Amino acid sequence: MKRAHRVFISLLGLWTFLGLTPMAVSAERKAELRGAGRFEIPDWFKRSFLDMPEDVAEAARNGKRLLLYFGQDGCPYCAALFNTNFSQAHIVDYTRQHFDAVELNIWGDREVTDFASRRLPEKEFAAQLKVLFTPTILLIGEKGETVLRINGYYPPHQFLAALQYAAEKQEAKMTFREYLAKQSPPPAKGTLHPEPFFVGPPYDLSKVPAAKPVAVFFEQKDCAGCDRMHAEMLSDPETRKQLDRFHAIQLDRWSDTPVVTPAGRATTARQWADELNIVYLPNVVLFDAGKEAIRIEAFMKGFHVQSTLDYVASGAYKKQPELQRFIRERADNLRERGVTVDIWK
Repeated sequence: MKRAHRVFISLLGLWTFLGLTPMAVSAERKAELRGAGRFEIPDWFKRSFLDMPEDVAEAARNGKRLLLYFGQDGCPYCAALFNTNFSQAHIVDYTRQHFDAVELNIWGDREVTDFASRRLPEKEFAAQLKVLFTPTILLIGEKGETVLRINGYYPPHQFLAALQYAAEKQEAKMTFREYLAKQSPPPAKGTLHPEPFFVGPPYDLSKVPAAKPVAVFFEQKDCAGCDRMHAEMLSDPETRKQLDRFHAIQLDRWSDTPVVTPAGRATTARQWADELNIVYLPNVVLFDAGKEAIRIEAFMKGFHVQSTLDYVASGAYKKQPELQRFIRERADNLRERGVTVDIWK
């Protein structure tokens, strides 16, 4: 059976994305909200009773694996996934051939039977699986295990590579990082983009004051995504303001540059990136009190990057485990103060 179209273009959907009520969005009280995404869940997504063991078993009987999509109304990155990636016939055909795709809303109340056969609302299921970004896609194996996790939006070629990795059952042979490197080996020329807020060598992160969080930018030479990050995201004054709260360094992911980790261990940029399983570049790993707090490993626009930086620098992540809830509350607070929020800028 096919799922009826769900069109996330209503004003109610926009309120839901920010967790607001109609009264809360009074034009007299708040500044404008811009950039909410508009998209449809394709009708080829499975009409599921959200019984995970049953869905896994059914997919396996048909020679497929399960694809779990976690999203939310108004999410611009979800819109990019459906309007860009799933608008391309070869990606849709490959997905339908190898996966049963199931949609879940991170704020939803539908009942889910999880992989341990426990019943709970889908929002609690998302929290159980530590879904912080939307979209998040989990590619599930025949035993209910997560074969690959895709946090956030990835461009079409990287997204297709992720699907191929899971469909070909490459997890038994290599990591996804190794698989992707074989398809797109790192370039051998080019330069990194310097920024005034990057702290130069020696990179001894164990000596950073405990009260100051650390941002490690893993990049590479001749990297289109890195070019875009510096041109669009890191040129934004608000992003730079947030980064002033961090001890920020830039590492060539493939280099043998010496570095001492926040935990005090001497290593190299390449070895550390391998240990952290850095797959996509650029990748920004945020540390607080010597431990990884969160990482930005997908395509993100300015407001979400700024909110993620604020999430760590303010220490909010210690009290609020749901990044998306923090982001919508931050947007709400800014608009209360008369600041226009564009979530797709």
